[in-house]
Order: sequence, then structure tokens, then C-alpha cells
Amino acid sequence: MQSFHDMQSMSSNIFSAYASVAASMMLFRSMAHDIIPEPIKSYIVSAFTRIFSYFFTPLSTQITMVVDENSGMTRNQIYESAELYLHTKINPNTGRFKVSKNPKKKNISLSMEKNELVIDSFNSIELVWQFVLEVPENQKDHFQPEKRYFELSFNKEYRETVLNEYLPFVMQKAKEIKEKDRNVKLYTRDCPYSYSEDDEDGGNGSGVWGCVNLDHPVTFEKLAMDPELKKQIIEDLDRFVRRKEYYKKVGKAWKRGFLLYGPPGTGKSSLIAAMANYLKFDIYDLELTSLYSNSELKRTLLSTTNRSIVVIEDIDCSAPMLNREVEPEPSNTKLTLSGLLNFMDGLWSNCGDERIIIFTTNHKEKIDPALLRPGRMDMHIHMSYCTPAGFDVLALNYLAIRDHPKLFPDIKGLMQEVKVTPAEIAEHLMRNEDAELALEGVVDLLKRKKAEANEEKINEKSPVQETNAGTEVQEEAKKEAKIEKIVKSLKSFRKKSIRGKNKRVL
Repeated sequence: MQSFHDMQSMSSNIFSAYASVAASMMLFRSMAHDIIPEPIKSYIVSAFTRIFSYFFTPLSTQITMVVDENSGMTRNQIYESAELYLHTKINPNTGRFKVSKNPKKKNISLSMEKNELVIDSFNSIELVWQFVLEVPENQKDHFQPEKRYFELSFNKEYRETVLNEYLPFVMQKAKEIKEKDRNVKLYTRDCPYSYSEDDEDGGNGSGVWGCVNLDHPVTFEKLAMDPELKKQIIEDLDRFVRRKEYYKKVGKAWKRGFLLYGPPGTGKSSLIAAMANYLKFDIYDLELTSLYSNSELKRTLLSTTNRSIVVIEDIDCSAPMLNREVEPEPSNTKLTLSGLLNFMDGLWSNCGDERIIIFTTNHKEKIDPALLRPGRMDMHIHMSYCTPAGFDVLALNYLAIRDHPKLFPDIKGLMQEVKVTPAEIAEHLMRNEDAELALEGVVDLLKRKKAEANEEKINEKSPVQETNAGTEVQEEAKKEAKIEKIVKSLKSFRKKSIRGKNKRVL
């Protein structure tokens, strides 16, 4: 009987406790409904739903993959990719995560804290990532380093989808993130020093090239060139980088050749920098005069990396042997045109992928035609003098203006009459911070160039005028001589006639 009363009392206490908890929950719910904003409530409900669904799913349906930091003696590529990818999935409302800033990197990095969860979704599959850090119990034991790895948990029915689709997707996204954040590098041979914010060793370790970061800020939007030509170049680059399988199918090396030609100051170097910044390709600046043989050229070009731009500037000046019709000057070099051509489209051209080769010149006519044919130089780009459309870009870049009611029409009208390079226009736009004064300086420049051009035309015509004047004098002298001869003949005839009459009279 006592036991029954004890049980009844316990039940009463439990009921009272439940009623108290329920009342408290109702009060909390009412307060939360009035105080907590609706978006935060939705996020809390969603988060709790996901976490509870993960932990209370029967264990038999779950599978966990372990992604170690290292794979044997090398770093695990999947771990590196997951590390980059997951920092884009950290929710801003996450209570705990790590931030870091490497002096060699441009941006702040986010990463998961120990034992934190990140929930991802892929094709309606829910995947839970957890970062695990195992620290040895004896901190002084240097033979047992910290062990880092990710655990990826999901429903085991999606095992093949995760292996064949999701993980490759993560690696591809990580590659895109890395390419977006990396610094473009400028390589040169025999550089006295190397420095790169991306690499601790400051270079590619080949010993042939040294590098610095290419901090050139130019982009296609800032290039002062014809908009239609700019569009064609961008479309050509986009088509090139996405056609790896096509190049393989047709049996061609995955490379593209460009020839930039035109007067100095028309933006050839700026276009190269814009292409590198657009593609995130490193630049290798090669001077042919520094090479002494075909084998050295071969070694040098083989030491360049994929996804790079090899630039040979002023090829007509740096390599006289590139025109077979001109007798080469005596030199010690054994570098030949055939050696360069073999690397461009011979057997050696397949050593490396996704490469762009750019030649620049001020005189296209001086280059051997064998170098210019399609397959070697696929796209010839004429870098012309500044156009009205190019001036619009320069004015926006340097003065942050798009129009001027009087000076813009004057400038564009004069640009139709004279030849001026974008570099000359840019230099005058930088001379004054006041937009109107800077534009007036450009007008003065163009008027001066017009006057110089007119003076040159006059000087060119002067010899012709002198020749014509001399011819007229000669003709006049001939006429006078002829008239004088006729006059003498008439005088002589008259004298003879008079003598004849006098004889008859006698």
C-alpha cells in the first residue's frame, strides 16, 4: 500500500514537473514569437531540423568517409580541395570558426574550427563535413605530430554519387577558388632575385627562370582599343581555354599564337597584361638575344609551366635571323628560325598544355612569312593609333568623366585628322587633376600634331615646286633664245635685201 502511495506521489511530481516545463516552454515560445525576428526563427528551426535528422537517423543508413591531410608522403589533394571549398560554405552565423591572413596571400582565409560541422547539399543529397584535430597526449613528443582530417557523412545509398560526382565537383570548385585568388607571376631568365607571394621558394625551382608578382592592374575594360576588336580577343581566349578535348580530338597541340603589331605606344604590353589577368596565366618574358643555340631555346621553353603566356617582344629587332631574305649579320649564336618553328608546331610543341605564345613587333613586314602562317601565329592583332572610342575609355580611366560638351567633340574631330597613340593621350590626361585643363592639354597636343603634319606635307611638296619652277625658267629661256634667233635671222635677211637693191641702182 505504501509503495502504491509512493508511486502515486512520484507520478504527481513528474506531472507537476512536466506541467512546469510545459508552462515555461509556452512562455518562452510566446516571448520568442514576440521578440525574435522571423528570419532568425526560420534559420534556427532549419538548423535544428538538419542536426536532429543527422544524429537521429538510424546508423545503418549512414556512411562516413575519412579524408586525411596527407596521402603517404604527399599532401592529399581531396583534403586541400575540401579545405578551400568548405570555407565558402561556413555560415556567417556560425558561432566559432578560424580566420587567418598569410603575408604571402591577398585575402583573409576562413576555416573550420575543431569538431565544427558544415552541412552541404548536392543534388538534394545532404552531406555533413566535420573537421577533426587529434593532438597527441604528450605535447613534447615531436614524433607524434597533430593529425588533421575531415569526416564526410551521408546516406550510404548515395555512395557512388558522392565518389563520382560530388568529390570531383568539390575539387573543381576548389581549383576555381585557387585560380581566382592567386597572383599572376612574371618570369624572366637570369633574374637576380625571385619573389612571389604564392610560393615560399619564390619561383618554380627550375633555376632557369626568376619571377615577381605581376601587379599590373590593367583589364580589358581599361584597354583603349576598338570595342569590336576587344570583344573578338576575349571570345577567342574563352574558346581556347574550354576546348581541351577538341584539340585532343583533332590531334593538335593545345596552344594559341598571337602576333601584336603596330607603332610604339599603342598598347601591346598592356594587352598582354590584360590577357594574363583575364586568364590568370603566368607570363614568361623571353629575349631571344640571350639564347645561343636551338637546344638552349628548347630547354628554356620546356621549363615553362602549363597555363602560361610566352612573350617574345620586338622579334624583328631581337632576332635578325627571323627573315631569311635578309643577309644575317655575323654572330656567335647558333639559334635558327627552324629551331623556333620546330618548337612552335613541331614534335616539341606538344610538350605542355594550355599555352599562349605572343610575338610583338613594330614592323610586321620584317618578319619571315614562315613564322606568320596559321598554326604558328593564329591571330594577327593590329594595335592602331588612338580612336574616338579608345579616347572614351582613357577619359573614364584617368579623369572619371564620360563626356564634355565642347572639348570631347573637338578632340574626336582632331583625332580623325592626326595620328596619336593612346600612350601620348594618357600622358597628357595625367598632367592635371582638373578634367577641363587636362582635356585642353589634349586639344593643344592634337593641334600641335596637326600643324606638324601640315608642315611635313609642305616640305614634301617643296622640291616638286622647285623642280617645276626650274622647268618653267628653262622653257622661258628656250623661248627667248628662239625668238632672239628669229629676230637675228630677220635682221640678216633685211640687210641682204638692202644690199641687193643698192647693187641694182648702181
